[in-house]
Amino acid sequence: MENAMFCFQCQETALCKGCTRVGVCGKKPEVARMQDLLIYATKGLSAVATRLRAEGGTVSREVNHLVTCNLFVTITNANFDLDVIAARVSETLAAKADLLAQLKDQGGLPAAALWQDAPEAFDAKAQSGDVGVLATANEDIRSLRELITYGVKGLAAYLHHANMLGEEREDIDAFLQKALAQLLDDTLSAEDLTALTLETGKWGVEGMAALDKANTEHFGNPEITKVQLGVRKTPAILISGHDLHDLEMLLEQTQGTGVDVYTHGEMLPAHYYPAFKKYDNFVGNYGNAWWKQKEEFEAFGGPVLLTTNCLVPPKDSYKNRVFTTGAVGFPGCPHIETRADGTKDFTPLIEMAKKCPAPQELEQGEIVGGFAHAQVFALADKVVEAVKSGAIKKFVVMAGCDGRSKSRSYYTEFAKALPKDTVILTAGCAKYKYIKLDLGDIGGIPRVLDAGQCNDSYSLALIALKLKEVFGLNDVNELPIAYNIAWYEQKAVIVLLALLHLGVKNIHLGPTLPAFLSPNVAKVLVENFGIGGITNVEDDLKTLIG
Repeated sequence: MENAMFCFQCQETALCKGCTRVGVCGKKPEVARMQDLLIYATKGLSAVATRLRAEGGTVSREVNHLVTCNLFVTITNANFDLDVIAARVSETLAAKADLLAQLKDQGGLPAAALWQDAPEAFDAKAQSGDVGVLATANEDIRSLRELITYGVKGLAAYLHHANMLGEEREDIDAFLQKALAQLLDDTLSAEDLTALTLETGKWGVEGMAALDKANTEHFGNPEITKVQLGVRKTPAILISGHDLHDLEMLLEQTQGTGVDVYTHGEMLPAHYYPAFKKYDNFVGNYGNAWWKQKEEFEAFGGPVLLTTNCLVPPKDSYKNRVFTTGAVGFPGCPHIETRADGTKDFTPLIEMAKKCPAPQELEQGEIVGGFAHAQVFALADKVVEAVKSGAIKKFVVMAGCDGRSKSRSYYTEFAKALPKDTVILTAGCAKYKYIKLDLGDIGGIPRVLDAGQCNDSYSLALIALKLKEVFGLNDVNELPIAYNIAWYEQKAVIVLLALLHLGVKNIHLGPTLPAFLSPNVAKVLVENFGIGGITNVEDDLKTLIG
């Protein structure tokens, strides 16, 4: 095997071609290979589950959850623990064997569906020509397969969060597994896979709607909220990632302990939900986007809980204070397990926090957010009047992800350069590039409207559809909305596919187009959907704003 590994699923992949020696994210080759094997095994399990459904059989909730969590584990910056990933391969093979025994007909199943092996043979299998991105020789077929795989990974992450709040969607699980099974079908043409790509976008909308339903029914609709950026002189726990259910359990368990809780990165929007406002130890947001965590976790001084992806390999100086849970894992970091009833015991973090100093203050001030669809709909008359009067000339969707690349300063400069009669609609950690700039307001409407986490891009789609309805337009692309989206990992991919399914065109992606798009696949996206890259602030302002 020429390469020690091959991965090009994130925006920062080496030379915008692929990581072949070690991941830019920090994952080692053996971890990358084991993740590839887990995806291979999960595709095999999905092929068997899809056949079982076709025969009229039932696939259990446990198998559905195994598939979604397997996909979540392989998202960029989620799990770096070789042993944990290998154990999930074994668990997947065992689940597959159980489903195989239930089939009436095993004929015609792909090799991945029938593969079984012992753990000591896993790495050799992972290095075989059957497993991994490069197992598909045709560049365009490979590109489409990986585009679908990464979209499905993002969809699985959102569905996993919904599942944790009790929202089950067997129809989405069935699609996920059918899509994974079809990625093993060598008879599918590029046209077939293009159709499956758009179908993935359709189910992406369904997945985000399911999570929105779960979140709002459980925590209430987000509302306009001022989030504090300073700190108190009290020991504290920092929670990062995306999982609101974990946050709820942590806040319940820290009541009366004298320990505060702060959010970091994508957890910032938790402050917008009414259900969390009753906790007087839920103080504010600490720091910025995920990629600054080495400095910020060091400065925080207390324990940190990583609930989902966005973990940067921690420094030894604070590694013992980083606790992982759910799909997240890193060798040497303590892991909080999920009990049989779905609860978690955060006592180790609470007891550690009591012995740690209060957080070192990084900044002061506040962030205003909470502009998810229900809140914006409540302001609809005000927004529509501002558009009709000409006070608001254009909306710019600047959702997505932040990252380490210096070229991402483009988004800060772009936001600064926008005319004063434009409003930014955002979701995800891309907001950290401009949400603290104090860009002002238009007649009381803030010029940066933060809908929440990356999955809350669903709110931005609903807002666009509502405006289309209000203005009596036939096409969402007739609205005064431009799209300049930053991407980083696979959850951004499912958001992109969802927008394409909804008919949104002329989306600009940056700071680079995905390395997994072959020239021919990229050409299809450009010609059919107007997908484009970014250039420089001055030229892009002319293109997007006019």
